[in-house]
Amino acid sequence: MKLNLKDIPEVEYIPGFFGRMIHTETTTLAYWNINKGAQLPEHHHVHEQIVNVFEGELQMVIGGEEMILGPGDTFSIPSNVPHSGVALTKCRVLDVFTPAREDYKA
Repeated sequence: MKLNLKDIPEVEYIPGFFGRMIHTETTTLAYWNINKGAQLPEHHHVHEQIVNVFEGELQMVIGGEEMILGPGDTFSIPSNVPHSGVALTKCRVLDVFTPAREDYKA
């Protein structure tokens, strides 16, 4: 199935985090535009997650380890590991989740 991200409605899932989602049976791709200063509260989920930063700087705390991710950086978050973050600048990020995120389906 061919898709163009521009054709997928952008939804504000939490304050300052605007996402476009693509779902398969087993995977969710979450394309984020994140406002500078937007905060991702600490949370965890059953999904494995791979964070891919395209633009900007994203400060994250993953399993108690603080790091700053910038363009080209990627980080994998195992299932149920607590994580949080704050956008130090405006960011563009792709998160890949498996299994698919039912809570992100419209």
